[in-house]
Amino acid sequence: MQLDRIGSDPTQAADALWVRTRDLPRINAFEVTPQGACRADLCIPITQDMIRGEYFNLTAFAAAIAQPVVADAPSRVWSFGEMQALGGGLASSRIAPDFEVPDRLGRPVHLAGFRGKKALVITWASW
Repeated sequence: MQLDRIGSDPTQAADALWVRTRDLPRINAFEVTPQGACRADLCIPITQDMIRGEYFNLTAFAAAIAQPVVADAPSRVWSFGEMQALGGGLASSRIAPDFEVPDRLGRPVHLAGFRGKKALVITWASW
């Protein structure tokens, strides 16, 4: 994604990427709110040093959520990896998300109905 304007802060690292807070939803779907940086029902607290006027320190935010960043500041290129905070928690909780499938009689069955029990889920796709 190309941005029209980025900012800088001489007190921060040279590779820090400062983006306008109004561009943040377009970049990663987060919005700066009084609760922090929020996306859907997830809010991540941010510190005051991540905000300078209309700018937000995207690299500091990435560091706070353990998001990998590769930067070539002189070339004005930053690459951000996956956000573990958005991973759905499957890897850390080892709990599969709920889903619904019909049983042999066509009645809906939810995976959540088997919580606390061992379940074997077999899937198949023709593609």
